[in-house]
Amino acid sequence: MIARLSGTLVEVQPDRVVLDAGGVGYDVAIPLGTFTALPRAGHKATLFIHTHVREDAIQLFGFVSKQEKLVFETLLAVSGIGPKVALAILSGLPLPELVGAIAAQNVGLLTSIPGVGKKLAERLGVELKEKMASLGFGEAPAKAPKTSVTDDAVAALKNLGYKAAQAEAAVTAAARRVSVQDLNALLEAALKSLAR
Repeated sequence: MIARLSGTLVEVQPDRVVLDAGGVGYDVAIPLGTFTALPRAGHKATLFIHTHVREDAIQLFGFVSKQEKLVFETLLAVSGIGPKVALAILSGLPLPELVGAIAAQNVGLLTSIPGVGKKLAERLGVELKEKMASLGFGEAPAKAPKTSVTDDAVAALKNLGYKAAQAEAAVTAAARRVSVQDLNALLEAALKSLAR
């Protein structure tokens, strides 16, 4: 079982990376939160890995934090949720919001995630409420400060065809690097992270 990989990022896409570790290129599926936290191709990175073995394939799922991996593996405990659905759920909301929504059984927020219907949202709340409430991994990285400029940047990205979760994650990542008062700089940085 592979538990962790460190190496150089060869390719970085919103849903997967190729990580060169010791001369071997590992194809690793990732959630959106990990994508926004990773550097661009050519840089070093470390991913916490969940190895999923099937009869016909061995799949690697990578996460930038142990907390993200833990939530992924907790989602897999729900009947009917496989790795691809768990990854989609993780990509649908920032980690603290997702954990909070499941712990609070917030069906409305959970059904805003693409691919999560009312029945699945209810099952997540019923089966994982206590587990999510007890995770206690502390505060996850803060969202971008809410200003009219960050709202405008998110709206602009949504107008360009990006999903709300993608746009918010990209603006949050960009806000760590540039001024949240400069719309052009914020958009440029967000678009660069989305284009990686």
